[in-house]
Amino acid sequence: MSTERWIRLIAGIFIIVSVGLSYFQSRYWLLFTLFVGLNLFQSALTRWCLMEDILRRFGVGGQGQLRAPSDPARARP
Repeated sequence: MSTERWIRLIAGIFIIVSVGLSYFQSRYWLLFTLFVGLNLFQSALTRWCLMEDILRRFGVGGQGQLRAPSDPARARP
């Protein structure tokens, strides 16, 4: 799965969970929904996304494929 699709999936999950929490717990959880929306807006304008950096650190490559630590393509000659 591509990095962009991971970001969309995570953002969608965050929004669904925060809307659910705002319904059952406190309406202040909608501030988290606003935060996610503002981050999506900011990343569209600046082409920088913190979640993309986090996913890269966890091994989601530029092509979006998860790389195993023993991947021969990552081995140094």
